[in-house]
Amino acid sequence: MKYIDEYRDGRLAKDVARQIAARADPARSYHLMEFCGGHTHAISRYGLEDLLPPNVTMIHGPGCPVCVLPIGRVDSAIALAMRPEITLCTYGDVMRVPGSNGSSLLKAKAAGADIRMVYSTLDALQIAQAEPEREVVFFAIGFETTTPPTALALKAAIARGLGNFSIFCNHVLTPAAIQHILESPDIRKLGTIKIDGFIGPAHVSAVIGTKPYEFVAEGFQKPVVVAGFEPLDVMQAILMLVRQVNDGRHEVENQYIRAVTPFGNEKARAEIASFFELRESFEWRGLGEVPYGALRLRPQYAAYDAEKRFTMVIPNAKDNPACECGAILRGVKQPADCKLFGTVCTPDTPTGSCMVSSEGACAAHWTYGRFRERARQADAGRAAA
Repeated sequence: MKYIDEYRDGRLAKDVARQIAARADPARSYHLMEFCGGHTHAISRYGLEDLLPPNVTMIHGPGCPVCVLPIGRVDSAIALAMRPEITLCTYGDVMRVPGSNGSSLLKAKAAGADIRMVYSTLDALQIAQAEPEREVVFFAIGFETTTPPTALALKAAIARGLGNFSIFCNHVLTPAAIQHILESPDIRKLGTIKIDGFIGPAHVSAVIGTKPYEFVAEGFQKPVVVAGFEPLDVMQAILMLVRQVNDGRHEVENQYIRAVTPFGNEKARAEIASFFELRESFEWRGLGEVPYGALRLRPQYAAYDAEKRFTMVIPNAKDNPACECGAILRGVKQPADCKLFGTVCTPDTPTGSCMVSSEGACAAHWTYGRFRERARQADAGRAAA
C-alpha cells in the first residue's frame, strides 16, 4: 500500500538505528519524551526501543485525551446521562474510562442511562434532529485534533435551529501541557525525570502547526521534533533530536512535512477560534490543574454549553490510590511499575485510563511491551548462565 509499507521498512529502520548509535555520544544519556500515545503505540508495536542504543531512553508522555480525562469529568457525564430527559453521545473509548468507585459510562448505560456511542459529531446532530423531544448532549473530548469537528457540529446545530443539542466540552491543549510538565516539581526540583527533547504530536500539529512549540525551544531550551506515527517517522525524529542535543541546539523541527506546516490548518484554527476560548485552568489526569490547558464555549454560545445549560458541578474526585496512571502520564513511572498492571488492571477490566485507550501507555505495554520485556529478561538470564 503506497505510503504505508514504505514507512514500515525494517531494513531502513535498522539503517536509521545505526545512524542513531553512531551519533549517540556514549559519555552522555538522551532522555526523549514522546507526547502522543500514537508514538507510544508505534514504539511498542514495532519494538523501536530494541533498536536504540542503551543511552537513548524514551519517556512516555500524557498519551491521549482519554488518558488525561479526569475522574470528576467522567462522574459529571454519568450524572448528566442518568437524567431521564438526556441522551449523552460520545466516542467509543470514552465509554470505558473509569470514574469513581468503579463506575463508567458503559456501566451507566447498562443501568438504563441513554448513552450512545457515535463515530462523529454529525451522528450526535442527527440524533438531536431525529428525536426533538430528547436533550442530546455531545460529550466532546480530544486534543486540538478533534476540536474542529466539534466546532463544525455547533455551527451546524445553530444553522439547523437545533435547540435540543448541547456540548459538554473537554477539549484540551497540548502546548500548555508540555509547559506544565517542564515546570513540574518532577523536573525542576526533584529531578525525578530528565527530558532532553520532545517528539511532538503529529495530528495535533496538522491543525495547529509547529509555531506553538517555539516557546518550548526558546524558553525551556528543549528541542522539539514533530513526527508522524509510522515507525520510520519515529526513528527519524529520534535521530533529529540526538543531532540537536549533540549540537547544543534547541529548535522546532518538522519531520512530518507531508502533513504539517508551520501554521497548520488555518481554516480549522479559525473555526476553533470562532466558537471556543481558553479556560483559565483545567484538570488533566496525572498532571493536575493545567493553566490555560483547555477550551470552553464562548459566552455567546451558552445556550449550547451543557455545563451552563444543566448547571453541572464538577466534583473533585480522586484516582484509585493503587493506580499509577498519574505517574505514568507524567513520565515518572513505566506501566510495569504499577502493581495493578496485568493483575487487577487489564484491557478487559481497566482500573486506570492508561489501560482504556489503545493509545494509552499501559495498553500499549500490555499488547506488545510485556512480551518483549520477558524476552529481554530471558536473554539476560541465558547470558548470565
